[in-house]
Amino acid sequence: MKQIDLNADAGESFGPWKMGHDEALFPLLTSVNLATGFHAGDPRTMQKSVRLAKAHGVAVGAHPGFPDLVGFGRRDLAIKPEEAYTDVLYQIGALFAFLKVEGLVLHHVKPHGALYLRMLKDRALAEAVAQAVKDFDPELPLVLLGGTPMEDAARAVGARYVREAFPDRAYLSDGRLAPRSMAGAVIRDPERAAERAVAMVLEGEIEALDGGRVRIEAETLCVHGDNPEAVAIARAVRKALEAAGVRLAAY
Repeated sequence: MKQIDLNADAGESFGPWKMGHDEALFPLLTSVNLATGFHAGDPRTMQKSVRLAKAHGVAVGAHPGFPDLVGFGRRDLAIKPEEAYTDVLYQIGALFAFLKVEGLVLHHVKPHGALYLRMLKDRALAEAVAQAVKDFDPELPLVLLGGTPMEDAARAVGARYVREAFPDRAYLSDGRLAPRSMAGAVIRDPERAAERAVAMVLEGEIEALDGGRVRIEAETLCVHGDNPEAVAIARAVRKALEAAGVRLAAY
């Protein structure tokens, strides 16, 4: 039987400002990537999110990003590799404190937004992030986009890693995610996202936005929590995968 993890980026509210529908989303997931205060989230939100994940038996990972609350971590900042290393280590430590208090373990680390995208093309920065994860815990997996410089960087420093795919994001034929500025880059139709999820797991490929097909290798599928249709997408994806005989469980 095929098995896949279903994750989402969450815990991205800040103070009185609310982002996403975590209470409805978490029961549908097997793992979650929680914001760690740089692009979104704050100490109180982290505490609430960790407790919510615990209540639903969802594995918790850190979701570090650039220090960019105003831009939600989606603006590319001029950060040197050594800064990325310390920023990521700092953010992992912040979430780890809340997990320890609740008796939970840190399951993984997944970079957010512009940091994630920079790692697709900046080998030095990607290695710095992977090194920070490995130095924190050699057994802690880094979630990344397979077949890219991110994977090469993780392998180069000897960091453990897990490949992910995105049912709610379009891909280009070279395996990269289509820029959000491109029409059709973000998929909001739950049924279409569900069809793509099944194809990713069972067929290992999907249609590319710029033509042709792209190969997909993944141990986890991600739903973006800031997508207005995130809950409906996660529900449709889970239902379709289970109907196709795929077991959902954290890796």
